[in-house]
Amino acid sequence: MALQTPEIRAQARRIGFHLAGVASVAQTYDDEYPERLEKWLSQGYQAEMGWMENPKRRDILQVFPGARSVISLGLNYYTNHRRREDAEYGKIARYGWGRDYHRVLSKKLKEFSFWLTAQDPGVETRFYVDTGPVSDKLWAQRAGLGWIGKNSNLISRGYGSWLFLGEILINVDLEPDRPHSQHCGTCRRCLDACPTGALPEPFVVDSRRCIAYHTIENRAETLPSNVSPELQGWVAGCDICQEVCPWNIRFARETDVEDFQPYPDNLAPKLTELAQLEREDWERRFPASALRRIKPAQWRRNARANLESQGNNGASADHAGDFI
Repeated sequence: MALQTPEIRAQARRIGFHLAGVASVAQTYDDEYPERLEKWLSQGYQAEMGWMENPKRRDILQVFPGARSVISLGLNYYTNHRRREDAEYGKIARYGWGRDYHRVLSKKLKEFSFWLTAQDPGVETRFYVDTGPVSDKLWAQRAGLGWIGKNSNLISRGYGSWLFLGEILINVDLEPDRPHSQHCGTCRRCLDACPTGALPEPFVVDSRRCIAYHTIENRAETLPSNVSPELQGWVAGCDICQEVCPWNIRFARETDVEDFQPYPDNLAPKLTELAQLEREDWERRFPASALRRIKPAQWRRNARANLESQGNNGASADHAGDFI
């Protein structure tokens, strides 16, 4: 039985995905991605994220030589919870509030892949959730899920940018969906709201100035002097450019995925507690969490940088230690 794009979208909904679309590997897309990626890398905007330089990212056939189509899938993770704005509390990006999205999406993608291969013995697939050299947002835009906004996040009409993305590469020529058009217009709220100037121009993120990059990926003992005074409470990621986006303000909707409901400690963590976080408490606070990427010493560093920027030196630095 030949696989058809409408039936693939229907199966995606049955499995629980909120968005699904198909892009063609053979089709030529007018998105200038290779040139923009090369320029971004040449300017050093990837900071220490060396994996962004992987040549496979430029050619999906180097990832899976048999690929003919990319099935792009989106899962809404927004919940209506609000953070405490008091200065004593740290801020965690919404993506990390609940269960590790890699686990949630991988389970669904695995189920979908089994279904696809069961339709025909000749079908082969590979699936990815942020776990390989695949440009998730690019393929999602090509598959019609949404458009890449000026803050570099994928924005959809139905869910804003509160989406986890995954994709299945398949060795079948499927009818592709129409790529999504751009709908940011003249808006520049995300660019103007970034306190560190990490969005130097539309559609470009300078990771060297990005709060999310430094609180998660930066392993140095101290944060850069041009970033730490501007943290505004952020200790794990940053949602500023998403929170000011009109598409999120108007169209965000509560997810139906229970796994994305926040763990209690993630909505209002006290900076003074995080500033003294040791491994045992780290294990307890972040079970099955994407936030486990941030090691105890990073949590302490991030919390202390916030306290110092507030003029509060109550948490001493004698536990700085190694990044473990």
